[in-house]
Amino acid sequence: QLQLVESGGGLVQPGGSLRLSCAASGFTLGSDAIGWFRQVPGKEREGVSCISRTGRVTNYADSVKGRFTIARDPAKNTVYLQMNNLNPEDTAVYYCASGRLLFDLCTLFPRQYEYWGQGTQVTVSS
Repeated sequence: QLQLVESGGGLVQPGGSLRLSCAASGFTLGSDAIGWFRQVPGKEREGVSCISRTGRVTNYADSVKGRFTIARDPAKNTVYLQMNNLNPEDTAVYYCASGRLLFDLCTLFPRQYEYWGQGTQVTVSS
């Protein structure tokens, strides 16, 4: 069974950091582009960051550039999202997703991704 599981969410004060993990079972993440997305109630799902299957290409939403870093750990079949200098606008449910793209690229468009995790809540509040 193909499955993605996010972890690492929680409550953090403004200016704090969290590291989210996206672990796969049933398949190898190294074959797919991986994206991180977030969603708040009443709003569309927003692309946050993505990494290509080799890790050579990464993309970030303008709102998180310079604060978030995406990285792969092939040995653990896991992709991480390091989030620093968090602010209340980062509060959301964060999802990871995998998609098999034709080239070694990645995209922040949710429709390009096939498998999704259940999400992990990130709350930034004092």
